[in-house]
Amino acid sequence: MTEMATASRSSTNHLLRRDVRFLGNILGEVLVHQGGRELLDHVEKIRETSKALRAEFVPELYEEFVNTITGLEPGVRHLVIRAFAIYFQLVNIAEQNHRIRRKRDYERSAGEAVQPGSIESAIVELKNKNLPLNEVQELLSGISLELVMTAHPTEAMRRAVLDVHKRIANEMMELDNPSLTYRERERLREQLRNEVLTLWQTDELRDRKPTVIDEVRNGMYFFHETLFNVLPDVYDELERCLAKYYPEQKWHVPTYLRFGTWIGGDRDGNPSVTADITWRTLNMQRNLVIHKYETLLKALMRKMSFSTTIVKVNPELLESIEQEREAVELRTVDRWTNDHEPYRIKITYMIQKLQNMREEKLKGTSQRYHQVSEFIADLQLIDRSLRHHYADFVADTYLKKLIRQVELFGFYLAALDVRQHSQEHENAMTEVLAKAGVTDRYNELGEEEKIELLHGLLSDSRPLLHATASLSEGAKECLEVYRTIHRAQEEFGESCITTYLISMTRGASDLLEVMVFAKEAGLVRRTPEGKLVSSIQSAPLFETIDDLHAAPAIMKTLFDLPVYREAVAARGDMHEIMLGYSDSNKDGGMVTANWELRVALNKITETAGDYGVKLKFFHGRGGALGRGGMPLNRSILAQPPHTIGAGIKITEQGEVLTSRYSMEGIAYRSLEQATSALVKAAYLAKHPTLDQTADAQWEEILPSISETAQTKYQDLIFRDPGFMTFFKESTPLSEVGELNIGSRPSKRKNSERFEDLRAIPWVFAWTQSRYLLPAWYAAGTAFEKYVAGDPAKLETLRRMYREYSFFATLVDNLQMALAKADLLIARQYADMIKDDEIRTRIFTLVQEEYDLTKRILLEITGQEEILDNVPVIQESIRLRNPYVDPLSYLQVQLLSELRQRRDEGEDDTELLREVLLTINGIAAGLRNTG
Repeated sequence: MTEMATASRSSTNHLLRRDVRFLGNILGEVLVHQGGRELLDHVEKIRETSKALRAEFVPELYEEFVNTITGLEPGVRHLVIRAFAIYFQLVNIAEQNHRIRRKRDYERSAGEAVQPGSIESAIVELKNKNLPLNEVQELLSGISLELVMTAHPTEAMRRAVLDVHKRIANEMMELDNPSLTYRERERLREQLRNEVLTLWQTDELRDRKPTVIDEVRNGMYFFHETLFNVLPDVYDELERCLAKYYPEQKWHVPTYLRFGTWIGGDRDGNPSVTADITWRTLNMQRNLVIHKYETLLKALMRKMSFSTTIVKVNPELLESIEQEREAVELRTVDRWTNDHEPYRIKITYMIQKLQNMREEKLKGTSQRYHQVSEFIADLQLIDRSLRHHYADFVADTYLKKLIRQVELFGFYLAALDVRQHSQEHENAMTEVLAKAGVTDRYNELGEEEKIELLHGLLSDSRPLLHATASLSEGAKECLEVYRTIHRAQEEFGESCITTYLISMTRGASDLLEVMVFAKEAGLVRRTPEGKLVSSIQSAPLFETIDDLHAAPAIMKTLFDLPVYREAVAARGDMHEIMLGYSDSNKDGGMVTANWELRVALNKITETAGDYGVKLKFFHGRGGALGRGGMPLNRSILAQPPHTIGAGIKITEQGEVLTSRYSMEGIAYRSLEQATSALVKAAYLAKHPTLDQTADAQWEEILPSISETAQTKYQDLIFRDPGFMTFFKESTPLSEVGELNIGSRPSKRKNSERFEDLRAIPWVFAWTQSRYLLPAWYAAGTAFEKYVAGDPAKLETLRRMYREYSFFATLVDNLQMALAKADLLIARQYADMIKDDEIRTRIFTLVQEEYDLTKRILLEITGQEEILDNVPVIQESIRLRNPYVDPLSYLQVQLLSELRQRRDEGEDDTELLREVLLTINGIAAGLRNTG
């Protein structure tokens, strides 16, 4: 694809252009090699025509473009689709590599200058504001960020393809090595051509849905490849900066940044996630982390050649070795025979004790580690001994990072959250209470009656049921989850599972049900002294607009209950609350969802504050704009600073995991920026700026704007009888469900109702068809109605954009959505709608709203074009569009043919396969799925 390199033309990024050109040339060679010169000619003609049409729309040229695409013979068409899709994969690799290169170039050329967004920039800012040491220590002890991997199906690419991508990325980085000889460069080029050929001959599509265990392995991949190494490096950089600007303190930063996971614990709408799967997940995670520790200890042992013939080690090390000789049998590890090398002897026993953790029969014996604190104690013993004979350089280089890794990953790798739908708990509780003779009609009780009953049960230490009570399979599985959590906490450490999330929380009883079941399993109990102990917390997930409105009152009801408040106190007076960005957006639209989430954050925080409770908000963001997606550091700074209380949790999923954490350099930069943002947010929480206190005047304006937006949005989505027909027929919704990218069904129930459709396929389908409707629709009407032709009100919105960070973020996200949307292409998808009246009427509504939104946003921002404020992204989208367009036109053609065949009672697996390939290609081109 010799000319395709022009997709990344930029006067300031010649190295990026070089890389794209280089990979484009290689892809062109592979195309000729695999499909002949004719294939490359087809691709080039389509590319050139598409590019020319973007520059200037000429009807004759457009007709030629469409005829070329529709005239492709099926075999060639298949290859053309793959050529464009793989091109985007290569461009994305080049762009990721360039991000790493830019950071390295900055650090190399900047000298003592501090990079914006870096950890050092945040610490310098604290120093420049004369923040005293004790306040810095207090600030760092209060921050917390947990990034939670989920198995939400938004990664369209297979792991096999991503593995090839990683090899290509590593080899492309090596090209920057200035010491390479000519022959070495040629050899690298040959390797890259082999990888691109491998990519061409690797099936992008999964032949089956992944199992939950497949998804667990996919999540663990990121720990294995990057996070295990990168996460402690972020801590090390923070400590380096603190030592530089606050040298009077010897720093060991408290644990503030962790990764958690839902994968293997999220059973909401996924019957495949059972208690057994959760147990298997925890074992798999432990096996990986133990393997990592073994590998590091073996490497450490090779370096620990210190001999007692030369140095005097700490006596406690020698005493420890004697104790190990008595207690630990070396069964799978060879004994170290040089008695003068005590570190190697000690590490031998440590490796054996780690390996013995896999042996159930050794549980409870001194042959294995039982608590992670025991392992840390051994590492610290080695550390002290090294410093005893002045080998502190070695301790700082090798022990410090390993100790931090053990502190971060324990014996469970990542804390696992459990999630279930509230209705499942009610069903199980109804059955359990009937069996226990408490009531036969629990599910018929009113909310107040349920609360009174459940609070009484929670206050009673007696169990409800005998362990052998006869229950339905559903109720047994529900109770078994709690028993599994109890067992897991004993086996892997209490921190392995501490949160039980309840989706579709509608009342206080939803949380109380979970706590009663937790009591049954011993997770909530009273000590002989009468103190309540709770090793699990029920955490509500407020998702819809109505849920967000109800949330403060629900939490107040719970905090008013004496036993529940005791349970919160047992968790350090901290309560976790999850807010859903996807369903709130699907329910109310972009403007309303963002505003209502902000209102809920503030009101729930105020309610908790009245009871002396600190809140940890869990932000359920997706990757796409329509599901709350944005860069990690921006998502942290988007929160009102006073709401970060006991910390922040944020979901990371699908294509976001791949884009942020598949390469060490990018993973480091993302986590560095997140740390910097977290420190800044914590400072602002304690030292509100004038801007923050002035936000109140703007917040009086937004309720009416939000209300207008919600009405406009719901008039179309909920109240227009033709809307669902428009949506289903003008997007690849049903075909997205055939992509095999997740183990979970795309609907909560076997239902055609909009309410039961999950937010991911909702956003995914609109993105594919280039509408991106959930990310911008109704904003134009809302802003226009507020302004109503009044220049003073327009000026108010302009001031809000300049001075009010929440509004500026909202407007910039709307700009991004409008820039990625393309209604000229979307019109092609609308042509698939059979009903002329529905097609014409609704598409006209959408087009008018798009034009209105674009016009009013430009008036608010004062820009000439959308995204003038971010020219790099503007240019990237502008240059990518001509290459996405052919895939969109091909997708429309293929969808039309496939649906016609299916309407006639036939099917065509090859046609479906081509549709799915276009879905993958468009996702790669737009860098978005769901």
